[in-house]
Amino acid sequence: MARRGSYAKGIAKREEILTAALDVIARDGYGRASVRELAGAVGLSQAGLLHYFSSKEELFAEILRKRDEVDAATFIDDAGSDGPVALMREYPELIRHNADVPGLVQLYARLSADATDPGHPAHAFFADRNRRFRAFAAEGVRRAQASGALPDDLDPERVATMLMALADGLQTQWLMDPELDMSEHVAEFLAILGRRA
Repeated sequence: MARRGSYAKGIAKREEILTAALDVIARDGYGRASVRELAGAVGLSQAGLLHYFSSKEELFAEILRKRDEVDAATFIDDAGSDGPVALMREYPELIRHNADVPGLVQLYARLSADATDPGHPAHAFFADRNRRFRAFAAEGVRRAQASGALPDDLDPERVATMLMALADGLQTQWLMDPELDMSEHVAEFLAILGRRA
């Protein structure tokens, strides 16, 4: 019985760490958020924090997973079964939100580039994340096509891939030039697609 309680406490502590890490990285930036600082935010030593994660890379991948959960709950989940359509509608706002959390954008850009190596600990996380996003966005495109908001001759999978590539590329450009309005570019891309309907 004690084992179950310990397991539940471990899960709760991981979530506490991830929630605190989101705040620290969003506030201080990825480059300045050390494992020691993340550990200190939840009253742990570095070794204590890494007890809950197998490596620093796993910790950072889990931070991004947590960010995805929070973003989905904020921008998509309240739409219920209309989630894929909500993604198409809310995507520019989600991208706008990224400008409010530059440290998390830095973390995503750096870790996603490193994770292109199949041996990287976060490779599976990003491969799965990309697959899930493309499937979800492609379903949003199909539903938008069915409603007449997007033309039928668009390939939903290609549009989904372009949306992801556009967002990733804009984030990299925005890190170089914070004056760039990422959400305006995404909104314009969606408007261009819609004009063909």
